[in-house]
Amino acid sequence: MIKYVYSFALTLLFYCSTGALQPLQAQDPITEVIRAAVTKAIVAMDLQVQRLQNETIWLQNAQKVLENKLSELKLAEIAAWSEAQRQLYAGYYEELWQVKTALTHYRRVRDMLERQTALVAEYQRAYRLFQQDGHFTAEELAFMQQVYRGILAGSVQHLDQLLLVLRPGTMQMRDAQRLALLEEAAAQLDANYSDLRAFNAENIRLSLQRAKDQQSLQRVQRLYGLPSSN
Repeated sequence: MIKYVYSFALTLLFYCSTGALQPLQAQDPITEVIRAAVTKAIVAMDLQVQRLQNETIWLQNAQKVLENKLSELKLAEIAAWSEAQRQLYAGYYEELWQVKTALTHYRRVRDMLERQTALVAEYQRAYRLFQQDGHFTAEELAFMQQVYRGILAGSVQHLDQLLLVLRPGTMQMRDAQRLALLEEAAAQLDANYSDLRAFNAENIRLSLQRAKDQQSLQRVQRLYGLPSSN
């Protein structure tokens, strides 16, 4: 079951990353293709997490039954248990631990997919407003597209890193190491998001500086949802 979990994550992330790269070749390099792919991955991942949670509940209940049975048995009866029974009992703990580990990975991956979705939404919102602004030349808008293309491509590369982290059998690492790599990829994705927001904020400041009169200044403030300077 755990192998299926990681294979499922691999399929989702491969679809997300390859789908996210395609818009870079189109006229608008980051469009609804990325958003649709990531959204679909999140929905599918939620369903898988729910299945894992149900599996966890079942294992926990089985664990309680076994523990209650142990408390009822006399020491002599416990000593008489067969090796197969003891292995089965230990197997419940091992399976429960694996499911909980998989859930931890899934939740962290889901956080990263949501951050990728937020990054795309922020790009689309900001660039649409910059096009409506009127204070930027065609060359400046083209430069913005280049910057966005670089940031979004970098974020996709960090999602690709998850392929290596979640791929079973290809990397011999402990779960703590695997989770550490997930956190590293998440931190890099957060940095991409921060870079995007900082770039957008700088462009807004530039537009405010180019406002020639109070009326123009107020129009820019309304466009970006900024408080009025009256």
